[in-house]
Amino acid sequence: MTTYGQAFVAAYLVSLRIAVLGFIGGFAVAILLTVARVSPIPPLRGAVTVYVEIFRNMPVLCLLVFIVYALPNLGLVIDYEPSAVLALVLVSSSFACENLRTGINTIDPGQIQAARSLGLGFSQIVGSIVLPQALRAVIQPMVTLALSVLISSSVGSLVPIAHKELTGLVAQINNAEALGVTTFFVAALMYVFTGLFIAFLGRRLERRLTIWR
Repeated sequence: MTTYGQAFVAAYLVSLRIAVLGFIGGFAVAILLTVARVSPIPPLRGAVTVYVEIFRNMPVLCLLVFIVYALPNLGLVIDYEPSAVLALVLVSSSFACENLRTGINTIDPGQIQAARSLGLGFSQIVGSIVLPQALRAVIQPMVTLALSVLISSSVGSLVPIAHKELTGLVAQINNAEALGVTTFFVAALMYVFTGLFIAFLGRRLERRLTIWR
Protein backbone atom coordinates (compact mmCIF):
# COMPACT_ATOMS: atom_id res chain seq x y z
CA MET A 1 0.00 0.00 0.00
CA THR A 2 2.84 2.42 0.73
CA THR A 3 3.79 2.12 -2.93
CA TYR A 4 0.53 3.78 -3.91
CA GLY A 5 0.65 6.63 -1.37
CA GLN A 6 1.39 9.32 -3.94
CA ALA A 7 -1.16 7.87 -6.35
CA PHE A 8 -3.82 7.99 -3.63
CA VAL A 9 -3.10 11.66 -2.93
CA ALA A 10 -3.24 12.52 -6.63
CA ALA A 11 -6.48 10.57 -7.12
CA TYR A 12 -8.00 12.18 -4.03
CA LEU A 13 -7.24 15.64 -5.44
CA VAL A 14 -8.90 14.68 -8.72
CA SER A 15 -12.02 13.52 -6.83
CA LEU A 16 -11.99 16.70 -4.79
CA ARG A 17 -11.64 18.85 -7.92
CA ILE A 18 -14.58 17.10 -9.58
CA ALA A 19 -16.73 17.46 -6.44
CA VAL A 20 -15.84 21.12 -5.86
CA LEU A 21 -16.46 22.11 -9.47
CA GLY A 22 -19.69 20.10 -9.51
CA PHE A 23 -21.00 21.74 -6.34
CA ILE A 24 -19.92 25.31 -7.11
CA GLY A 25 -21.21 25.03 -10.67
CA GLY A 26 -24.47 23.54 -9.46
CA PHE A 27 -24.85 26.25 -6.82
CA ALA A 28 -24.28 29.02 -9.38
CA VAL A 29 -26.80 27.50 -11.78
CA ALA A 30 -29.25 27.05 -8.89
CA ILE A 31 -29.11 30.76 -8.11
CA LEU A 32 -30.12 31.56 -11.69
CA LEU A 33 -32.81 28.89 -11.64
CA THR A 34 -34.22 30.19 -8.37
CA VAL A 35 -34.42 33.75 -9.67
CA ALA A 36 -36.23 32.46 -12.75
CA ARG A 37 -38.50 30.31 -10.58
CA VAL A 38 -39.76 33.29 -8.59
CA SER A 39 -39.95 35.60 -11.60
CA PRO A 40 -43.29 37.04 -12.76
CA ILE A 41 -42.97 35.21 -16.11
CA PRO A 42 -45.08 31.98 -16.04
CA PRO A 43 -43.32 30.17 -18.97
CA LEU A 44 -39.95 30.77 -17.30
CA ARG A 45 -41.21 29.40 -13.99
CA GLY A 46 -42.64 26.38 -15.77
CA ALA A 47 -39.39 25.67 -17.62
CA VAL A 48 -37.42 25.75 -14.37
CA THR A 49 -39.91 23.42 -12.70
CA VAL A 50 -39.51 20.93 -15.54
CA TYR A 51 -35.70 21.21 -15.30
CA VAL A 52 -35.74 20.60 -11.56
CA GLU A 53 -38.09 17.63 -11.75
CA ILE A 54 -36.09 15.97 -14.53
CA PHE A 55 -32.61 16.25 -13.06
CA ARG A 56 -33.67 15.81 -9.44
CA ASN A 57 -35.05 12.38 -10.32
CA MET A 58 -32.22 11.29 -12.62
CA PRO A 59 -29.31 9.23 -11.22
CA VAL A 60 -25.92 10.85 -11.78
CA LEU A 61 -24.68 7.60 -13.33
CA CYS A 62 -27.42 7.53 -15.97
CA LEU A 63 -26.81 11.18 -16.81
CA LEU A 64 -23.05 10.60 -17.09
CA VAL A 65 -23.58 7.66 -19.44
CA PHE A 66 -25.87 9.81 -21.59
CA ILE A 67 -23.37 12.68 -21.73
CA VAL A 68 -20.40 10.45 -22.53
CA TYR A 69 -21.97 7.97 -24.95
CA ALA A 70 -25.12 9.59 -26.37
CA LEU A 71 -24.14 13.21 -26.93
CA PRO A 72 -21.34 12.28 -29.40
CA ASN A 73 -24.06 10.82 -31.64
CA LEU A 74 -25.57 14.31 -31.67
CA GLY A 75 -22.25 15.89 -32.60
CA LEU A 76 -21.31 17.07 -29.11
CA VAL A 77 -18.18 15.48 -27.65
CA ILE A 78 -17.10 16.40 -24.10
CA ASP A 79 -13.97 15.09 -22.43
CA TYR A 80 -14.46 12.56 -19.64
CA GLU A 81 -13.66 14.67 -16.58
CA PRO A 82 -15.75 17.67 -17.73
CA SER A 83 -18.53 15.16 -18.44
CA ALA A 84 -18.45 13.99 -14.82
CA VAL A 85 -18.47 17.60 -13.62
CA LEU A 86 -21.36 18.47 -15.94
CA ALA A 87 -23.43 15.54 -14.68
CA LEU A 88 -22.86 16.67 -11.10
CA VAL A 89 -23.70 20.30 -11.97
CA LEU A 90 -27.00 19.36 -13.59
CA VAL A 91 -28.13 17.13 -10.74
CA SER A 92 -26.82 19.27 -7.87
CA SER A 93 -28.32 22.46 -9.35
CA SER A 94 -31.78 20.89 -9.32
CA PHE A 95 -31.47 19.91 -5.65
CA ALA A 96 -29.92 23.26 -4.71
CA CYS A 97 -32.75 25.10 -6.48
CA GLU A 98 -35.28 23.09 -4.51
CA ASN A 99 -33.40 23.86 -1.29
CA LEU A 100 -33.49 27.57 -2.08
CA ARG A 101 -37.19 27.41 -2.87
CA THR A 102 -37.73 25.92 0.58
CA GLY A 103 -35.65 28.73 2.07
CA ILE A 104 -37.71 31.34 0.25
CA ASN A 105 -40.87 29.85 1.73
CA THR A 106 -39.55 30.69 5.21
CA ILE A 107 -39.50 34.42 4.44
CA ASP A 108 -42.39 36.47 5.79
CA PRO A 109 -44.49 37.61 2.78
CA GLY A 110 -44.92 40.93 4.59
CA GLN A 111 -41.28 41.74 3.83
CA ILE A 112 -41.91 41.38 0.10
CA GLN A 113 -45.03 43.50 0.28
CA ALA A 114 -43.19 46.18 2.25
CA ALA A 115 -40.39 46.21 -0.32
CA ARG A 116 -42.90 46.62 -3.15
CA SER A 117 -44.61 49.45 -1.33
CA LEU A 118 -41.24 51.19 -1.13
CA GLY A 119 -40.93 50.97 -4.90
CA LEU A 120 -38.25 48.28 -5.09
CA GLY A 121 -38.11 46.32 -8.33
CA PHE A 122 -37.99 42.55 -8.78
CA SER A 123 -34.20 42.37 -9.04
CA GLN A 124 -33.73 44.55 -5.95
CA ILE A 125 -36.16 42.48 -3.88
CA VAL A 126 -34.57 39.20 -4.93
CA GLY A 127 -30.99 40.42 -4.50
CA SER A 128 -31.34 42.28 -1.21
CA ILE A 129 -34.18 40.48 0.58
CA VAL A 130 -35.07 37.07 -0.84
CA LEU A 131 -31.78 35.37 -1.69
CA PRO A 132 -29.77 36.48 1.39
CA GLN A 133 -32.41 35.15 3.78
CA ALA A 134 -33.03 32.01 1.75
CA LEU A 135 -29.32 31.18 1.73
CA ARG A 136 -29.09 31.56 5.51
CA ALA A 137 -32.07 29.26 5.98
CA VAL A 138 -30.67 26.39 3.89
CA ILE A 139 -27.07 26.08 5.05
CA GLN A 140 -27.51 22.57 6.44
CA PRO A 141 -29.39 21.25 3.36
CA MET A 142 -26.61 22.72 1.22
CA VAL A 143 -23.98 21.00 3.37
CA THR A 144 -25.86 17.73 2.90
CA LEU A 145 -25.90 18.38 -0.85
CA ALA A 146 -22.15 19.06 -0.83
CA LEU A 147 -21.58 15.71 0.88
CA SER A 148 -23.79 14.01 -1.69
CA VAL A 149 -21.83 15.61 -4.53
CA LEU A 150 -18.56 14.46 -2.95
CA ILE A 151 -19.80 10.88 -2.77
CA SER A 152 -21.32 11.03 -6.25
CA SER A 153 -17.98 12.14 -7.71
CA SER A 154 -17.06 8.45 -7.54
CA VAL A 155 -19.09 7.90 -10.73
CA GLY A 156 -16.02 9.26 -12.49
CA SER A 157 -14.52 5.81 -12.00
CA LEU A 158 -16.86 4.46 -14.65
CA VAL A 159 -15.36 6.53 -17.47
CA PRO A 160 -11.69 6.59 -18.51
CA ILE A 161 -10.65 9.90 -16.90
CA ALA A 162 -7.04 10.74 -17.81
CA HIS A 163 -6.02 11.16 -14.16
CA LYS A 164 -7.78 8.53 -12.06
CA GLU A 165 -10.11 9.73 -9.34
CA LEU A 166 -10.13 7.94 -6.00
CA THR A 167 -12.62 5.14 -6.64
CA GLY A 168 -11.19 4.53 -10.10
CA LEU A 169 -7.69 4.19 -8.66
CA VAL A 170 -8.92 1.70 -6.06
CA ALA A 171 -10.57 -0.41 -8.75
CA GLN A 172 -7.38 -0.30 -10.83
CA ILE A 173 -5.18 -1.37 -7.90
CA ASN A 174 -7.61 -4.13 -6.98
CA ASN A 175 -7.57 -5.50 -10.52
CA ALA A 176 -3.77 -5.49 -10.54
CA GLU A 177 -2.98 -6.79 -7.06
CA ALA A 178 -6.24 -7.95 -5.45
CA LEU A 179 -6.00 -5.47 -2.57
CA GLY A 180 -9.70 -4.70 -2.57
CA VAL A 181 -10.39 -4.62 1.18
CA THR A 182 -7.36 -2.50 2.05
CA THR A 183 -7.66 -0.02 -0.80
CA PHE A 184 -11.39 0.47 -0.44
CA PHE A 185 -10.95 0.96 3.32
CA VAL A 186 -8.35 3.68 2.73
CA ALA A 187 -10.56 5.37 0.11
CA ALA A 188 -13.56 5.18 2.45
CA LEU A 189 -11.57 6.86 5.23
CA MET A 190 -10.55 9.67 2.88
CA TYR A 191 -14.19 10.25 1.90
CA VAL A 192 -15.33 10.10 5.54
CA PHE A 193 -12.76 12.58 6.85
CA THR A 194 -13.47 14.96 3.99
CA GLY A 195 -17.19 14.71 4.72
CA LEU A 196 -16.62 15.39 8.41
CA PHE A 197 -14.57 18.46 7.55
CA ILE A 198 -17.31 19.77 5.25
CA ALA A 199 -19.92 19.19 7.96
CA PHE A 200 -17.70 21.02 10.48
CA LEU A 201 -17.39 24.03 8.18
CA GLY A 202 -21.15 23.99 7.62
CA ARG A 203 -21.88 24.07 11.35
CA ARG A 204 -19.43 26.93 11.88
CA LEU A 205 -20.98 28.91 9.03
CA GLU A 206 -24.50 28.28 10.27
CA ARG A 207 -23.65 29.44 13.81
CA ARG A 208 -21.94 32.55 12.50
CA LEU A 209 -24.83 33.57 10.28
CA THR A 210 -27.40 32.78 12.96
CA ILE A 211 -25.78 35.40 15.22
CA TRP A 212 -26.23 38.07 12.58
CA ARG A 213 -29.86 37.35 11.78
